Amino acid sequence: FAILHDYRASDTMQTRKPPCRRKQDERMCLMKPLQKGFPEGFLWGGAIAANQAEGAYDADGKGLDISDGFPHGIKHGYDPELVPGQFYPTHEAIDFYHRYKEDLALMQEMGFKVFRTSINWSRIFPNGDDAMPNEKGLQYYDDLFDEMLRRGMQPLVTLSHYEMPLALATKYNGWVDRRVIDCFAKFCHVCFERYKDQVKYWMTFNEINNTLKLPYLAAGMVVADDANAPQRQYQAAHNMFVANALAVKACHEMIPGAKIGCMLSLSTAYPNTCRPEDVMETYQLRQRSLFFSDVMLRGRYPSYIDRKWEELGVQVQMEPGDFELIAQNTNDYLAFSYYMTSTHIAGMKIRSNTGGHVGADNPYLEKSKWGWPIDPVGLRFVCNELYDRYQKPMFIAENGLGTADTIDSDGRIRDTARMEYLKKHIEALQQAVADGCDIFGYTWWGPIDIVSAGTGEMEKRYGFIYVDKDNQGNGTLQRRKKDSFEYYKKVIASNGQDLELPAED
Repeated sequence: FAILHDYRASDTMQTRKPPCRRKQDERMCLMKPLQKGFPEGFLWGGAIAANQAEGAYDADGKGLDISDGFPHGIKHGYDPELVPGQFYPTHEAIDFYHRYKEDLALMQEMGFKVFRTSINWSRIFPNGDDAMPNEKGLQYYDDLFDEMLRRGMQPLVTLSHYEMPLALATKYNGWVDRRVIDCFAKFCHVCFERYKDQVKYWMTFNEINNTLKLPYLAAGMVVADDANAPQRQYQAAHNMFVANALAVKACHEMIPGAKIGCMLSLSTAYPNTCRPEDVMETYQLRQRSLFFSDVMLRGRYPSYIDRKWEELGVQVQMEPGDFELIAQNTNDYLAFSYYMTSTHIAGMKIRSNTGGHVGADNPYLEKSKWGWPIDPVGLRFVCNELYDRYQKPMFIAENGLGTADTIDSDGRIRDTARMEYLKKHIEALQQAVADGCDIFGYTWWGPIDIVSAGTGEMEKRYGFIYVDKDNQGNGTLQRRKKDSFEYYKKVIASNGQDLELPAED
């Protein structure tokens, strides 16, 4: 109390009485008021990735990146060399590269406070290890961030969002090779120097834990399904941890006041039953993801990884100073994607997609058209799990519903299911805030329809804004507001308090 209330020796009980006289009163004095709504200044917005939206895959000096070779999304394999005449949906995508001013005007109309996108590494360094950056690529993001700021949106920038230059993946097998660390550090340094007056919120690797689930996409490496796969995956993970620490260090030194987070895919799984084996194995499954945030937020390797590596025969090569670098340069906040939950049965094959773990069905949950379980309560659960574990600020970097949309005869798109999904997840987020979770922002995944990373489809739509394009690449690219556009606009204007759905007509 002497510290809390600045009592002085001459300031006795006769002139000032402490406000708490009993132990239970003392406990109440130290509790913060219950947060019943979203905090003032909460960052509402939307999120895209450069490779799924920009198009212009070979424009203005851009090199190929690892996402350029998927004709049908990551679920169906990639072409290491582009096939002449083959349609690649990301090559044009929605042409955000040329239409960003039009699109950001629509985001401003919805009231966005923040807009998340990525800097495509191959626009800045076409081969990843070029001597000099590509000025046209740098200028593009200069102009993009200026436009965001002009329209009242903070840029939230991911440095590596499944966009490693293809040349690095081919030359080094991606992050398996430690030499890629220097390439990434150089890329980060160039970005921080160029955009230090525009960007205050950064993230290093998108869904870094997918290094174990989707290794080519997350780490640019080809991993055969054999006993040596874990060795390559965990080696890549360590190299990325070192690169992350170097990026954090450079960001803090070069941009005082900036915040740089780590980003993970943290949709979760429940035990399918209360059978102890199901519970234990589900917990171990969760450790596969939280291993990454444990290192990046706590600054050390968790004790449970020693047994895991021994069982897998993994011996990660590290250099002197790696541990100290990682320990001294932890991320400022945890950003994560949340789409769904699943259930896990001990012994079942571990499968994943871009939404998270794919396990046994949960009979208590409905599914989206693409088979993803819809679980708003799971979002509250995950927020509590993560905040209890790390006690660091959190940002919901991706949450959304991919489904089919129909244009009615009157020209409207009545996407009621999307609004219901948003409403229920915002309500769950409100509960998490009231639980004491420190959450400072929320970006809906795909506020405008973009190419699906998982399937390469345009018709798996997330947006509040419809883009006229089909799965075969046909369409005018015309933008059209869906009913959910006005709904999200209302949610933002009320800081998440007005969630009433529009009356059906």
